[in-house]
Parts: sequence; structure tokens; C-alpha cells
Amino acid sequence: MRAGVLLGAAMAIAAVPAAALLLLLATGTAQSGPVLIALTATLLAALGLGGVFARDVFLLDETLRHAALANTTALAQAAAAPGIAPMERIGLAIERLARSLAARAAEVGRLLRANEAIVESLPDPLLVLGDDRKPRRANAAARAAFGADMPAVLRHPDMRAAIDRAFATGTRQTAELSVPVPVPREVQATVMLMEPPLSDGARAIVVLSDRTRERALERMRADFIANASHELRTPLASLIGFIETLQGPAADDPPAQRRFLIIMAEQAARMNRLIDDLLSLSRIEMNEHQPPLTRVNLGALAARVVAGFEPAAAARRVALELKAAPGLPPAVADSDQVAQVLQNLIDNALKYGRQGGRVQVGLAQAQSGGRWPARPGVLVTVTDDGPGIPKAHVPRLTERFYRVDAGRSRRAGGTGLGLAIVKHIVNRHRGALAIDSDEGAGAVFSVWLPAAQE
Repeated sequence: MRAGVLLGAAMAIAAVPAAALLLLLATGTAQSGPVLIALTATLLAALGLGGVFARDVFLLDETLRHAALANTTALAQAAAAPGIAPMERIGLAIERLARSLAARAAEVGRLLRANEAIVESLPDPLLVLGDDRKPRRANAAARAAFGADMPAVLRHPDMRAAIDRAFATGTRQTAELSVPVPVPREVQATVMLMEPPLSDGARAIVVLSDRTRERALERMRADFIANASHELRTPLASLIGFIETLQGPAADDPPAQRRFLIIMAEQAARMNRLIDDLLSLSRIEMNEHQPPLTRVNLGALAARVVAGFEPAAAARRVALELKAAPGLPPAVADSDQVAQVLQNLIDNALKYGRQGGRVQVGLAQAQSGGRWPARPGVLVTVTDDGPGIPKAHVPRLTERFYRVDAGRSRRAGGTGLGLAIVKHIVNRHRGALAIDSDEGAGAVFSVWLPAAQE
């Protein structure tokens, strides 16, 4: 089609002298010879000029087409082809303009990629909202922190109020949020309006700064002081009383001194365990909002933990067994914290189970659904055949310092924090904890941990 248009242009250029020549031949006058020669020469020149013009128009068309496709090599060849001087200048100007536009487009592309890389690498979650208040984009930190729960965060009443204020006033707005998903966390939201909006309709930026760690540190200091002052008061008073007795009435009574020193050593050890458990619980709570990322072989880990309890089991004449199903998938876990979970559960089973009884540690692939999450996981169970736990106490077992039998717990060396530590570790792993017990029939403590994906 383009060739036909160009041929038509050439024919139009030659149309005038051709018409004159035909008219002259029709009249047949005597003086027509020189005029005929002149008109023939003019016709031939017009045809030649039309051909050159058609070729140059064709080359100009090719130059524009290559410029639109950003084909720089073909563009340079088309622009450099010889032709009529004005056409050559137009072709070269088009080439320079196309190269300039391509260079600017490349620079804009580099800047956009750099901006996207900067936004993606920001440590705080960042969202871009449209006029409809719905998210258009989210950076890597936002996807990792909230994932599919992002709409729930944006529906938070305080968040919606801050977004509405920002759209209404055009000024920066902030809000303090307590976000329950995917784990409880404290978030400071900052909403900033963009004027003018971006070309894709993006209108506002929301930055979500996680303040969970700072709030946890504040609570940790307050809780540590409150718990330590409450729980340490009894052993400290006991130690002070024994020290006064040793300094006074028992100063010259060696048998009493030995007996009192043994009790004092037990009380000091209890205070040491209590402080260790309080610090451990505070550290776990401080990082509870950050899930672990490493893969752990639970079978090998459980074997090491169980082996470490063999002397304690032998001392109480308890048969300690490990049963691990073959082909277990690795779990996404913190190996030290999972070891702490197993240690606390096995220690409780040995302390509060039946002397001369049996404690079984089991590992199996969890069945999806029911009481466990509907995704692949590993189930860890610790079962004892002790006196069991009354049903009324089971829901409160993971509370701090809650004891079914306070006197027995203290005699066994418990601090009342073991199951609270287990609960918070399981929460950090996005797992699940279940306690099943019937009075007189032992207890089963079950921990579900997510399996690592291939």
C-alpha cells in the first residue's frame, strides 16, 4: 500500500508535462518538433525527479517507522541513505530526535528502577494507596510483615481515620495501632498524600513502623520489676531469716548450720532459676513478632534433648522413650527455642509424673484440619502417666506463675514460668499448643510446628 502511494506521487509530478505533450501531438503543428523535444525532456526529468522524491519519501517513512520501534541500527541506515538535501536533513533530524528520546526514556527507566529498588529495600513496610483507599503497591517489608492480612490492617478503625484525615486535609497524619494479625504487634502508621497523584492513580503513601520491640522492652522492664519483687520476696525472706539464725541461736550448733545451709542453697538456686526464666521469657516476648526462618531437623534435635534427660529419668526410675515417625519433613524453627520447649515439657513430665512410670516423646507428621492448621506441619507430643490435671486448671496452665499445686511445684523446683515460655515460643513459631488431661490418667502436651516447604 505504501509503495502504491509513492508511485502515485511520482505520477502526479509527471502529469503536467505529459498532458502538454499529448496536446501538442494532437494539434500536429509545424513548430512542434523542438517543442516536442523540450516537452519530452521535461517529462523525463519530471519522471526522474518523481522517482527520487518517491524514494526519499519511502526512506523518510522507513526512518519514522524505525524511530517508533526504537530500532537504532536500522534507523541510522535509513537516515544515512543519500537523497534530496532537504529530505536528508529531515531524516537526520528525525534520527537525532529519536536517539534523544530513546536516551531520555532509558534514563527515566533507570530512575524508575532505582526508585523501586529503594522502596523495596526500605526496612519499614510501605504501601501506596489509590483514590479508592485500596493498596496499589506494597514493598518487600510490607509483604513479609503482613502478607494476606494487609486488608485487615487497612480496615483498622484508627488506620481508616488517619487515611480519611490525610485525604481531607492534605497533611501528614499518624496513628498508633494494635494489630492482632498475623501476631499481636504495635505499629505506628504515617499517612502522606501525594500532590499531584502519580500517573497510575496512586495518591497516598502509608509507612508502617513496627514499635513492638520498643513496647515489649517497656513492658519487660515493668513486668520484670513486678514479678521479681513478688516472687523473690519469699526466698529472700527465708534467706534473711536463716542468716539471722546462723548469726544468733545457731552460731554454735554445727548440725543446725548444715541443715540451714542446705535450705539456703535450695532457696538461692530457686531464685537463680526464677531470674533465668524471667529473662528468658522477656527475650522471647521481645522477638515474638518475628518468626524464625531456619530449617530444623526435629528428629535429631529431640534425640539430643531426650539423651540429656536420661540421668534425671533414671533417678526417678522413669522410662523415657522417643518415638519419631520416619520421613518427617524439617520444620521452620529456631532450634534453641524448640529445644527449650522440649526441655520444659519433659522436665514437667518427669517432675509431676508418676515415679517409676513412663514418659514418651513422639514426633509425627500432623494431619491437616481439625484442631491443627490446614497446612503441612510436624506434631511433637510429650505424654506422661502421672496423676493428671483437673479440667478446671487446664485453660490457665500457660499463665505466668500459675500452679495447680503451689507447694508441690516449689518442692519440685518449679518457677511457674515453664509453660508460659512454651506458649510464647509456640506463638513466635506460628504454631499451636494443646493440653489434654484427665485426672488420674496422665497428661498429653502437644505442639504443632509448621513444616518447611520444599
